[in-house]
Amino acid sequence: MRYFSKILSVIVASILVLTGYTQDRLNGKTFATRSEVMAQHGMVCTSHPLATQAAIDILKKGGTAVDAAIAANAVLGVVDPEMDGIGGDIFAIVYDAETKKLYGLNGSGRSPYSLALDEFKKRGLNFIPTEGPLAVSVPGCVDGWFELSKRFGNLPMQQVLAAAIGYARDGFPLADEAIYYWPTVRDLYGSYPNMKNVYMPEGKMPQKGDIFKNPALANTLQTIADGGRDAFYKGDIAKTIDAFMHKNGGFLSYKDLAEHTSTWVEPVSTTYRGYRVWELPPNGQGIAVLQMLNILEGFDLSKVTFGSAEHVHLFTEAKKLAYEDRAKYYADMDFAKVPVEKLVSKEYAAERRKLIQMGHAADNLDAGSDAMLKTGETVYLTVADSAGNMVSLIQSVFKSFGSGMCPDGLGFVLQNRGALFNLKEGYNNTYAPHKRPFQTIIPAFVTKDDKPYMSFGVMGGGFQPMGQVQILMNMIDFGMNAQEAGDAPRIDHIGSTEPTGKQKEGVGTIFLESGYPFETIRTLMQWGHKVAWQLPGNYGGYQCIRYDALHKVYYGASDARKDGMAAGW
Repeated sequence: MRYFSKILSVIVASILVLTGYTQDRLNGKTFATRSEVMAQHGMVCTSHPLATQAAIDILKKGGTAVDAAIAANAVLGVVDPEMDGIGGDIFAIVYDAETKKLYGLNGSGRSPYSLALDEFKKRGLNFIPTEGPLAVSVPGCVDGWFELSKRFGNLPMQQVLAAAIGYARDGFPLADEAIYYWPTVRDLYGSYPNMKNVYMPEGKMPQKGDIFKNPALANTLQTIADGGRDAFYKGDIAKTIDAFMHKNGGFLSYKDLAEHTSTWVEPVSTTYRGYRVWELPPNGQGIAVLQMLNILEGFDLSKVTFGSAEHVHLFTEAKKLAYEDRAKYYADMDFAKVPVEKLVSKEYAAERRKLIQMGHAADNLDAGSDAMLKTGETVYLTVADSAGNMVSLIQSVFKSFGSGMCPDGLGFVLQNRGALFNLKEGYNNTYAPHKRPFQTIIPAFVTKDDKPYMSFGVMGGGFQPMGQVQILMNMIDFGMNAQEAGDAPRIDHIGSTEPTGKQKEGVGTIFLESGYPFETIRTLMQWGHKVAWQLPGNYGGYQCIRYDALHKVYYGASDARKDGMAAGW
């Protein structure tokens, strides 16, 4: 009898594995990878354990949440250079406990003064190439660090950047995610100047666990720590970038760098079932989150099950509507009149919601009319400190290893954000000199009853608004905790009109991460949706800090799809 019981146990276990049942936790959702991390004095959530630990160390030394966030970001630029670094842009939302207010920072750079739209026409280009010098815009990261530090920091930059400088100079073991993207250096940028010298020492492709050093980047970071933001934008670093770009067919110049400024902006918000969700205004895509939430709020999701066809359908149709507006209206607001207030209004959402039909995939959706609106590769991290300050920060060089343009002796790549301009005349996002391109990276924040509730973000290019909305739906509509909300299988939809001018592709394609039942897929196809599967890495990455104001406890979550870690003290 005992032998029979053992055999039966093996059979049952095999069936559970084959059917995808993986629950081996004491509680929670079957897809949850771990519990939330809880702490009272501070919390850090980043996509790499070394960055998380560096930020925790800063908090313990008396640094603010902003000090710790900058330290983490700097380390990420060293250990995950394929994703971010000082050659990219930065955005942040800061909750300041003293003033009880949210502050937004747009740290994105602008296009070169000397590069005109006619230059692209002469070259017969319909889109800006994602690799090479034409896509390079001013990197705003370093100026963003110093703007944040000046307003909300406590420690000197030498101390804040010390961990990043140490890892760049002394080395660190390369982790799984970095190694996954590293072949880009060889396969795509092998002929680009300095790329192999910096990222393939001695001509060898690094492997997992290899100790990687970047002494050139260590020297650059030390120069910034000692000389401040002007050392980057007006000193020898700027002169080196200028000379390198002109030598290699680029247009970014010393003047572009010297005249760069970040912009403090007022975050924009909407309510969703009693929560207030905050985003930054364009040139980023954050308000697409608010538009989608406004549309979805009109449906009773309490009667909808997570993972059902109804769930996926309503989410996708809301996305289609918001993303058509994203393509038409979102742009640098110094160059275009973006009707932000109308776009995020409940009234506008109610009109757009009428276009959604249950049981039918829409294939002819356009942006909202002007009459309706008429009016008089990336890292995300979040940090909270013992004083109640919270930071939602996102930073990126855009594509993996950015433009592939690596200035002589500096140890970092320049971003390729300029590739997101539209080269057709007459659009809000049409290319122009000294203009900020459309941006995909968006930090987010949630308040409840005028108190901080959650700082979070989702990495992944154009997927980010979709990722953020899914996190919020998972927590607010489907009752998940912060970790479960990130671990839950995700939905991606590709086929909307792009800000670059690329036109939509009919109903597009829904890509479902593994975990959705066959019944859902079958029903969606019957409703006219195209459903497919894509490789891992296309569903973004997520970090989150939720705050329990009653008990004064932080809850941290970090996406299992990344190499990250949530830690508190």
